[in-house]
Order: sequence, then C-alpha cells, then structure tokens
Amino acid sequence: MVEMKVDASELKGDEAKLVDKLVEFLKEKTSGDTSADGKVVSVKGEGEALSKKYIRIIVKKFLHKYELTETFRVIADKEENTLKIKHRKLAEED
Repeated sequence: MVEMKVDASELKGDEAKLVDKLVEFLKEKTSGDTSADGKVVSVKGEGEALSKKYIRIIVKKFLHKYELTETFRVIADKEENTLKIKHRKLAEED
C-alpha cells in the first residue's frame, strides 16, 4: 500500500473548507483512502492512481478549480511521497 501526503498548511482563505474540499476532490479522483490530519492530507491506496506525478496533477487541478493557481503552486518536498502547496512569490511591478 502506497501513502502520499499533501501539506496544505499554507493555504489561505477559508482554510478548513478548502482542506475538506481537497480531501473530497482527491477521494473522487484517486478512489483511495483519503483523510486529513489537521492541514496534512493523506491518500492511501494501490496502483498508478497514487504516483507522485498523478497526485501533483490532481492537486494542480484542484487549485485551478478554485481559482488559486495565481497565488499557490505545488512542489515536491525533500521527503519521499510528500507534496506541499506553497504560496507563490509574486514579482512586484514598478
């Protein structure tokens, strides 16, 4: 059984609802066991639906669906099987 974690601790806005929506979105797309422990979402299951690349694409689609792609991005953490949702550093225009 493979376990992937998505750290959503930097998600701003209506945080509790966004994390719950992320859990439901991942459950729907991966059909794996999805749960949230605070702001860390865990997905457990088997097969290609839980590859790091696929989960990253699904989280990007989630951000796009809720129009958060301008402010957040998905990066791989140094740890194995962990992704982070990070706040983008926007370039300041003069």
